[in-house]
This record gives sequence, C-alpha cells and structure tokens, in this order.
Amino acid sequence: MRLNKGFKAGVIAISLAAVVAGCGSSRSEEDPGGDDSTAPAAALTFGDLESPCGEGDASGATDQGVTDASIAIGYGDDRGFVSAPGLAQEVGDAVDAMVKWCNDQGGINGRELVGTRYDAAVSNMVPVMKEACGKEFMLVGDGFANDFAGDPVRVACELPHVPAYTVGGNAAMGELKVEPMPYPADRYNAGGLKAAMELVPEFKESIAIINTDAPATQVSNYKVGAALAQLGVTPKDCGITLHMAGDSSYAPLAQKLKGCGVKSFFNSYTPSPQIFGLLEANQQAGVELAQFAEAQWYGEAGAAWNAQTKAADGMLTAQTVQPLENADVNEAVAQYQELVEGNGGKTGMLGINATSAFLLWAGAAKECGDELTRDCVMEKIAAVEDWTAGGLQAPTNPGTNEPTECTMLVQLTGGTWEQVYPETRGEFACDPANVIDMDPAISGIKVTKDRTFESFLQQ
Repeated sequence: MRLNKGFKAGVIAISLAAVVAGCGSSRSEEDPGGDDSTAPAAALTFGDLESPCGEGDASGATDQGVTDASIAIGYGDDRGFVSAPGLAQEVGDAVDAMVKWCNDQGGINGRELVGTRYDAAVSNMVPVMKEACGKEFMLVGDGFANDFAGDPVRVACELPHVPAYTVGGNAAMGELKVEPMPYPADRYNAGGLKAAMELVPEFKESIAIINTDAPATQVSNYKVGAALAQLGVTPKDCGITLHMAGDSSYAPLAQKLKGCGVKSFFNSYTPSPQIFGLLEANQQAGVELAQFAEAQWYGEAGAAWNAQTKAADGMLTAQTVQPLENADVNEAVAQYQELVEGNGGKTGMLGINATSAFLLWAGAAKECGDELTRDCVMEKIAAVEDWTAGGLQAPTNPGTNEPTECTMLVQLTGGTWEQVYPETRGEFACDPANVIDMDPAISGIKVTKDRTFESFLQQ
C-alpha cells in the first residue's frame, strides 16, 4: 500500500476575492491606478490546476450549442424529488458556481458559457434528457439518480457528457461518456471496505445490508455485497427494506435489525428522511451497531441531522475526494467552498465531483480553441491520464473508465466529519489491489469486449 501525498497543500494562495480581482483586471482596458507596467498578471488557478477559462477570440458555430459568442451546456440534479427535497442539490450548485467563475474570467477562449440547469426529480429523467438533446453542446457535471432511464435517450441523440457521477450500469459503461471519478460496472474499488474492516472488526465479523426499492441504491447494494463476498464476508439479509416513498413506521424495521444477530450494517442511501427514520428508530430501540455508508452520505445534510440526533455517531464512509474538513490543508477544497458558498450554494461530496467534471471538460474545451466540437472535447479528455482536479480528488485516468485505486475513511461524530484513515489529513491510501473485478451482470447489464454497454439483462 502507498500513501498519495500529492494533496498536502500549504498556505491557501488564492481566495475568492483574489479570483474576482484578477478577473476584473484581466478584462479592464485601462488601469485606473495609472500603472503603466506591461508585466502579465499571474495566471488564475484552481488548486494546483491552471484555470481553463479566460478571454480569447475563438469564433465559429462549430457544433450544436456553439456560436461565435457562447457555448450551451446542460447540467442538473434531482432537487425537486418530493420524497427527499434537495436531493443532490450540491451537484447543480457546484456547476452554477463554476459557470459564473469561468464567465467572470471571460468564458472559454472568449465564448460565454450559457448553462441550463435541469431538475429530473428522479422520475422525470427521460423528458429532461430529451430537452437537453435538442439544444446542448454537452452535458457537464450532471448527476441524476435515474440516469439509467435517460441514458438510452442520450446515446441515441449522440449527446456526450462528462458527468459528476453515474449510477445505472448502462450509464457507467455508456458511450460518449467520460467521468472524472469512474464507477464502472465491471470494476470496483474495495479499498474503503478493506480499511473499514481493519479499523472496525465488526464489519468483518457480521454485517447486514439495508435493502431498498430504489433502483439506484439497489445496484450499490449488489456491488457492495459482491465485493464483501470477495473479501471473505457474507452479508446477512435481515429482511429490512426501505421504500423510496417512505415508510409509515420505522420501529418494526429497527426491531428486525436488533433481532438479526449482526454486529454492523451498511446502507447506500443518501442522507434523506427514509434513512433518517430508520436510524432514529434504531436509536430509540437501543440498536447499537457499527455503521458503514455509501460515499454520498458524507456532507452537510447528514452532519446537520446527526448534530441534533447523534443517531449516526461513529458512521464510517469511504471517500475518493477530499472532505471539506481538509480545506485548511488543501487549497482546491478551500476554493471550492468559497466559490459555491459565495454563490449561495450547498457544498458536499457530489458537488466536488461536479466541480471536477466541469474542470475536466473546460480544460479540454479550451484546448480545442476555434474548432470546438464534441469529438474534439471527448478526444482531449480521453487523453488525460492523471487527473486530480487541482487536488480535489484522488488521482484517476478518466479515459480508461477505471476506478481509482485510492481511498480514505471519514467518520461522523455529532455534526462533524473527520478523516480517520490514513492518519495524516489530506492523504489517500493507494494500492492497485484495491480494485477488484466485478461481474457487470450485478448491475443488470451486458458489456462489449471494449467495455461499453451492450444491453440490459432480462430481469
């Protein structure tokens, strides 16, 4: 195992105020202070990544959504889902902020970004994708729970995207897609599970997986179950299923878990009323089990709720992006927080993914210059072999659609998340052996020899 130390930034060099000031001076034709110096201004950065945004003279209507003056991009989340209002809101909030940040610098080679933020509200995935197909140059930093329903539409209309994340197996292995932190159907980063079992023996001794009727979280459960089996652990089915629409009472579920004879449990829900209801019922029933959750549990929503209830104290989750609590040792995280919060947005792990996706896309778009086409952008992104988004995430090779081999664990106590593994904050533990093969049939799909989606399996 090795530790990746590429993210231990020192003093934060660029604040939001500096970014704004730098943007203003770069667009000014005359220095009001009378400074006749011709020395160029220092280049703007995001973390240790040079900003892909700025003035320029790119021109031409080179592809759908591109004009002399603008580039139309789509993005979005499921914030309007009635059973969990604000679901993945941080995804769209991040791209909102990054579009503004980029336009304040002059856009991409001088072309202004015109963003359309969609709300799929979980059940409206197909209409959203159909609308995007008709007008967007590309989808950038999008994250939808039911992307498996919209991806056939996207592929059919040949709309490329650089998503914040994918959920459905077909979306994860879809054509015309490159994501900054791949989560493919045929590979799995088990590093977090391995580390958790070393730190908390209960995860290895006996664990239950909380079932769900939500397709997106079902896939996550299947993958975790298969990964645990490869690690020598057989999860127990305690007969507990959470429903997307909510349950009238969670007390019976807590009693089932209490009588199941396990020492720990895993849940793949995002922080939402459904899982909150079960955890609060567990607390009331005296269920004291070790908890491990899917990565998206990390963030403000879960922390704010737990600050009041303490029902998830001790919960662990594995991360492949830097937690917000590491902002004092990581320049890119501090800048992400400043930009999003300064724009009135919500921050979180999924928002960091969206920011990474935006930066990956924008860098490629800049390289394409005047000849800004979808083909050019996808070709440039596929050539990126070592991506950290300026230090926001563990290193990946996006074009290969392989998961990162790195991990860290964070733990929730009260309203605070804290990195507990590796011990040194800002470091990831990296090991090629963390990545294991996964049968894509677990995600309900069949893939081609070149690892792209071929068809759904009969259910």
